[in-house]
Amino acid sequence: MYKLKLKNFFIVTFLISTANIFAALPENISDLVDESAPAVVNITAKKEVSQRSSYGYGGIPDEMLERFGIPREFREMPQQKREAVSFGSGFILKENYIMTNFHVVEDATEVVVSLSDRREFIAEVIGVDPLSDLAVLEVKGKNLPSVDVGNSDELKVGDWVIAIGSPFSFDFSVTAGIVSAKGRSIQNNNIGNYVPFLQTDVAINPGNSGGPLFNLDGEVVGINSQIYSRSGGYQGLAFAIPINVAIDVADQIILSGEVSRGYLGVRMSEVDSDLADALGMKKPYGALINDVEEGESADLAGLIPGDVIIEFDDKQIKFSTDLPHVVGQIKPNTEALAKVIRDGEEISLEFILGELPVNSDTFIPAKTQTSSDPIGIKVADLDRDNPSMANMPDGVIVSRVNPNSPASGKVNRGDVITMIQFKGKKYEVFNVKSFNDALENFSTGDKVAVHLIRSGNRFIRSITLN
Repeated sequence: MYKLKLKNFFIVTFLISTANIFAALPENISDLVDESAPAVVNITAKKEVSQRSSYGYGGIPDEMLERFGIPREFREMPQQKREAVSFGSGFILKENYIMTNFHVVEDATEVVVSLSDRREFIAEVIGVDPLSDLAVLEVKGKNLPSVDVGNSDELKVGDWVIAIGSPFSFDFSVTAGIVSAKGRSIQNNNIGNYVPFLQTDVAINPGNSGGPLFNLDGEVVGINSQIYSRSGGYQGLAFAIPINVAIDVADQIILSGEVSRGYLGVRMSEVDSDLADALGMKKPYGALINDVEEGESADLAGLIPGDVIIEFDDKQIKFSTDLPHVVGQIKPNTEALAKVIRDGEEISLEFILGELPVNSDTFIPAKTQTSSDPIGIKVADLDRDNPSMANMPDGVIVSRVNPNSPASGKVNRGDVITMIQFKGKKYEVFNVKSFNDALENFSTGDKVAVHLIRSGNRFIRSITLN
């Protein structure tokens, strides 16, 4: 009797659990697909690629031609053109404008757009933005359907989303899943710096790129862009560009043919628990400023190395990767307010953003050596007779880092140390003497923030003194 009751209990529990699972599943996916699929397109991009035969001239091996004394310039086949085809997805945003990924149409000589009603159009690429991996196309068709655009900022982790696209050229395939995370930074050709990706578990494969990601109201909330995979196929991690980011890019491309982004002129890193302690913060969060470019927005606003930005333009900055996401979406010459932790105190700074440029840096070598045992490095005065060091800020250059020392893995040979910071107190480093004098102010176990220059970039690293 007891076994029978126990069996019935498990059956009832299973039925209730199953009912709850199915109750949680969306019921309107088929209706959503019927309404939204007509505005989804399949994209075929044709491009010309060059190749040179590596098997001699006319198919005769190089070894044989060389044996007969035929010069190399006559042995090499001329470069030949061949046509390559890539496939992707997209959607009709409005009027005759179509959105897709930049990597789908990159270097294309012809782009063909196919609709679910079997119509095909030759599309013109009117503008691209490699930093967000987005492209806008235009076609000359009439009575074209278009998508409804949602608000990606309103998405929550766990919300259901649906993708429609052409994986492996299986046109207009539908997959579903949930939002796994928001604001992801993934470094792929520098794209991750300016796109706070949506992470989903929607099945995405090659061919889905550029296709729409819908919420359950049938609104586009993202553009499927990338997958994380070791096999080349879907492994449970897919990334989509938030539609709010994409719309801003599309509007700029349609209006002016190019995209401009706000720029602070800083180099930054994460705040770990040791740095938070050294900087007088209660917990590790925000974007730690390592360097400020002279004359740029941050410099003009009064931002200095060692500051930690915790909020920018009313948006919280939890990680350093959050800052370029926020700043990049603000137009140049726009005013923005930031909350900053400086010497353990919160202050406000007002910025007028510049425009994102391209930067380059160089490496500075070392000269002589001296020993600094508390952190396990050898440092030297800068050689001002060396032209490469003539314009360097005051400091000392690291010529050796002892293995298994407190500085090992945090400071590199060739780094220039300019300041040491500890709980709101800053010790400027002008030469070896001032560096050693600064170290005398600390005790074993103290966590200090070391300001340094590496290959032209400024960094701040936490080191526990021994």
